[in-house]
Amino acid sequence: MGVIRMKPKTIIGRTSAASFPVEGVQDVPAKIDTGADSSSIWASDLHIDDDYTLHFSLFGQGSRYYTGMRHTTKAYKVRFIRSSNGATQVRYSVKLTVVIGGRKVRASFTLADRSQNTYPILIGNKLLYRKFLVDVSRNDVTLKTHRKKSITLNQELSLDPKAFFQKYHMSNQRGDIIL
Repeated sequence: MGVIRMKPKTIIGRTSAASFPVEGVQDVPAKIDTGADSSSIWASDLHIDDDYTLHFSLFGQGSRYYTGMRHTTKAYKVRFIRSSNGATQVRYSVKLTVVIGGRKVRASFTLADRSQNTYPILIGNKLLYRKFLVDVSRNDVTLKTHRKKSITLNQELSLDPKAFFQKYHMSNQRGDIIL
């Protein structure tokens, strides 16, 4: 019997920079989520034409990672995705080549509108399995340049309490957070 040699696992943090060489997109912030089964990427302008070809662009026009490159494929699937808040969506799933932690991987990504998320990419455990170890005490240092400068809710409140009240409460009597 021969010895099976496995490639060593790459150690990544709870966030990482993801690059997509085919699309020419580098260092996109990605959230590593070992609790999520699948991986997801921000996609826009999705449609299917008469010959069942799926068309989409990665990211959106307002994103610094948007290249305008249109993707077309007939090699796609659909999946039910249940979010952590219990909502279920039908999403298209495609294979993309991604580089994470210096390691090139071909993996499935569901296409979603992640424009309101902090991270335009979510990496789930199917992509991580047998390839990566996640050290939650680490962050990818390349992401520090991509973080938005945002003020906290309390800072916003202290700047103008009346405007804060009107923004978050007056138009929303239940007190739901509207972002």
